Amino acid sequence: MSQGFDYTQLTSFERFMITVAVMAATVMQVLDTTITSVALPYMAGDLGASPDQISWVLTSYLVASAIIMPLTGYFTDKFGQREYLMFSVALFVVASALCGISQNLLEIIGFRLLQGIAGAALVPLSQAIMVQVFPPDQRGKAMAIWGIGVMVGPILGPTIGGWLTQAIEWRWTFYINLPVGLFALAAIGRFAPRLPRKAGRTMDWLGFTLLALAIGGTQYVLDRGNQDNWFDSPVIVSAAIIAVVSGLFFLWLSFVPNRRPVFSLAIFRDRNFTLANGIMMLMGLGMFGAIYVQPLMLEREMGYPILTTGLVLAPRGIASMIAMMIIGRIINFVDIRLIIGFGIFLSLVGSWGMMQYNLDIDTWQVIWPLLFQGAGIGMIFVPLSTIAFSTLAPQFAAEAAGLYSLIRTVGSSIGISIVATLVSRHAQAAWNQLGGGITLDNPLTWQYLAPLHLAPNSPTGAAILSQTLMSQSDMLAYHDAYVLIFASFVVMVPVVLAFRAESKARSTPRPAAASE
Repeated sequence: MSQGFDYTQLTSFERFMITVAVMAATVMQVLDTTITSVALPYMAGDLGASPDQISWVLTSYLVASAIIMPLTGYFTDKFGQREYLMFSVALFVVASALCGISQNLLEIIGFRLLQGIAGAALVPLSQAIMVQVFPPDQRGKAMAIWGIGVMVGPILGPTIGGWLTQAIEWRWTFYINLPVGLFALAAIGRFAPRLPRKAGRTMDWLGFTLLALAIGGTQYVLDRGNQDNWFDSPVIVSAAIIAVVSGLFFLWLSFVPNRRPVFSLAIFRDRNFTLANGIMMLMGLGMFGAIYVQPLMLEREMGYPILTTGLVLAPRGIASMIAMMIIGRIINFVDIRLIIGFGIFLSLVGSWGMMQYNLDIDTWQVIWPLLFQGAGIGMIFVPLSTIAFSTLAPQFAAEAAGLYSLIRTVGSSIGISIVATLVSRHAQAAWNQLGGGITLDNPLTWQYLAPLHLAPNSPTGAAILSQTLMSQSDMLAYHDAYVLIFASFVVMVPVVLAFRAESKARSTPRPAAASE
């Protein structure tokens, strides 16, 4: 990607402004994966949606981004890197404004899809530009800056979203993108390097369509399956068939001779790259699953105001940022597998702490597991990105970077869907199990209300019992979600042991060469 551009032409000020501009665009994009998470209950109330329906506000954005991401290289070559980046930022700003004025669930999901389409190119293009404008001896620092933006953005999203929702209203979680996006647009247009377009670039449109159907169908099944009673629904069955058939046909086309597929599956012959993508998928469950479920628990069951919820969740982002800064200094001197392994250990400690949550815990008992998990995820991300490309053949660098970003996005989306489905389903199951014991014939029912001088057959007593039953059922479901998150980190342990150690693993990770 860097070929054709001489970084020595830039002054220090120009390099600084390019860095600020592309990082503003990157943080804006990744922040929107989670900034709305704490505002979901408020959105659901205003837009008339159920908790599982409103989760589409998160997943629709991720799905659209994942589907369009493979087209980044094609559009970059077709229209030019700077031009495509400016178009993406401008469309993202427009989509953000439309999300803010949405009046119903269908509208906000549609505009979030548009937001995801616009944001698909921002992360890979920003990474590529960061590598272009820095000399080789400073690219490690450039990737550390970029990595902090990519990881800390979504982790701090709930905090910023909580403050905006509490101080103004939830619509400002979208409006905040307008000044940031307009600044990025102006700075990119003024300072970003202009690269020549590549003539004759082709795209495997059939393969892209099949990949989009496979990703979209899978996401629809995961998001709507629980609400529509899974495979009792003809629509769910149809979506599952479309996803499976499209995925299999996409794989078959990838092996057809004399074709240039969307991605070459030969990339997965590299053990480190394949294993790193496996861990990245699991991180989608461990990280984004927790980001989805914790605001619900704090606001709905523990009565935290939305601003307090955001502040309580902030330490995870701070811990992640500090860990990534430390890793940037020691990564060239310590075995990468040990760093990732220690990050997984910290994440396990944090996830175990989350499994201890109950309705009687104090704020510190909520925060300390977040500190461990945040630090652990920060220690995993940068080394994982490094080792993923450490043994990969150079000719696969461009495709691999795009595929790595795609799998990270898909993993995040699937992780949210799995956790949302588990919480909804297990809460209902717990309601049925616990509710079976709340009867007028059970003396414990009367004893529970006796201190309040209420009877279970009185309106007030029945309301208290119903609220208590709902809270306890939800907490049991959240506990099961944390157990699943804990298990996702456990599965990572043997994967890390299978990484191949190479001296090249100490080098700077190859960039997402979007236009190669």
